[in-house]
Amino acid sequence: MKLHYYLFLLFIIIISCNEIRREKGTKSNDDFHISEIREDPAPEPLLPDTLIDAEFTFDEATKDSGAPESIISQLELVDVYYISTDGKIHKGQIVTNRLISDDIREIFKFMLAEGFVIEKAVPIVRYGWNDSLSMADNNSYSFCYRNVSYSKHAEGMAIDINPKFNPLRWKNSDRPDEPAGAVSDTTVNGTLHPGHPVVNEFRRLGFRWGHTFTKYYDDHHFEKR
Repeated sequence: MKLHYYLFLLFIIIISCNEIRREKGTKSNDDFHISEIREDPAPEPLLPDTLIDAEFTFDEATKDSGAPESIISQLELVDVYYISTDGKIHKGQIVTNRLISDDIREIFKFMLAEGFVIEKAVPIVRYGWNDSLSMADNNSYSFCYRNVSYSKHAEGMAIDINPKFNPLRWKNSDRPDEPAGAVSDTTVNGTLHPGHPVVNEFRRLGFRWGHTFTKYYDDHHFEKR
């Protein structure tokens, strides 16, 4: 795992240098307007032995979501890397709002550097836009067009991290934890708790943690206003 980790850090440095070169060579606004063009970004080169959990195009990842174009136009498909429960580096994808896409990239790089386990990160289209199925599979995701009156997921302004390791637990109710059968065990890598470095990093980036909600501890949930 250490070899994979150091290779990945080298990979990140190379990509960062390439980003700087591309920025220096960017055309002026007189040539074209990037905001008027939506296209899939060029895929990043993979590390040796990286396992692929998701490889959607943007159109595939947002197909049949039910969301209006006004929301779809705000979204971005982000490639992320993480150590999964098998101890190997995996590549997944997060559909999220462009307003927090850089935060999502940064937090995944942080979690990788910390050795924090993410079981999988797959666009929820794979689960037929059913967040209950996604949570039961311990999938980390951001955008899901549901509960539009209050859910930040409907605009891709929230992310759930390892829902089965970090279940929603009701504070003053006998209602079962969600997802069903999930258990919070802070000795398990991938589980969050107050003071955890990943929680602190999310807060540094300006996210609100679901653990602070009034009616329940939504430990897998982070959102930004």
